[in-house]
Amino acid sequence: MIENPKAPRVRRVAALARKKDRLAAQQFLVEGPQAVRELLVHSPELAVAVYATTGNEPWQFEMDRLADAADVEIVRVTDEVLAAMAETVQPQGVVAVARIERASLADSLSGARLVAVLHEVRDPGNAGTVLRAADAAGADAVVFAGESIDPWHPKVVRSTTGSLFHLAVATAATLAEAIDAVRAAGLAVVAADVNGDELNAGDASLAQPTAWVFGNEARGLTAADRALTDRALRLPIYGKAESLNLATAASVCLYTTAFRQRA
Repeated sequence: MIENPKAPRVRRVAALARKKDRLAAQQFLVEGPQAVRELLVHSPELAVAVYATTGNEPWQFEMDRLADAADVEIVRVTDEVLAAMAETVQPQGVVAVARIERASLADSLSGARLVAVLHEVRDPGNAGTVLRAADAAGADAVVFAGESIDPWHPKVVRSTTGSLFHLAVATAATLAEAIDAVRAAGLAVVAADVNGDELNAGDASLAQPTAWVFGNEARGLTAADRALTDRALRLPIYGKAESLNLATAASVCLYTTAFRQRA
C-alpha cells in the first residue's frame, strides 16, 4: 500500500502528464477502469503497473484477474495517492502506466484499407474522439502528423476510451512524410476540406483503400497541404449550422468510406 502522495514513485507517475517526461520515460498514463481494462486485454505487453484503491468497485475483481493474467504488478494506493498520480480530477479508482510503443509508419500501414491522418490537430478531446471514431469505423491506423498533440497525452488517452489499444497509432514529423507512407502502402489520399468537392455517399471510388487527412481545428488545411493529396472533399451542410467540428466531420467521412468498402 502506498500512502504518501509525495512519495518518489507517485511523483514519477504524476510527471507523465507532461510531454517531456512522457518522452523521457517512454511511458504514459492510462486513467479509469475502462481504459485500463482495454490496455490489459488488448495490449498487456505495454502495461508496466496498475495502481488501484481498495474500494469495493464492481470492476476491481476483473482488474485484479487481468493484471495477474498479464503478469502486471498491481499496487494498492490510497484515494489521496491516486488523486496525486492522476491528471484528471476523478480518476475513478484506478490508473496504469504503459510503455510508449513506436511502430514504424510502414509497419503501422501495412495492409491497411482505412486510415485517418491528423495534421496539426491540437485539441486532445478532438484527437481522442477521432481515434475512437476511426476504431469504431474499422480503420486500421491513425497517424498523428506535424505538430499535432501527441497520442499519449492523458486527455487524448481518456477520450479514446480504450480505442488507443485497438488499432495501430503512429506519428510522422510532417504531413508529407505521412502521405508518402500511406501512398507507399497503396492508399488513395483524400483531404477533408471545405474547399473540396461535395462528398457523395455513393462515391464508388471510396471503396478503394483510403486515407483521410484532417487538418487543424481552426485553420483546416492550407493550399500546400491539399496539393499533397489526391483530391479534397467536403461535407454538405443541409441545415443552418455554420460548420461541423473536426471530430464530427471525421466520424462522418470515416463511416462513409467504411460503408462503401463493405458494400
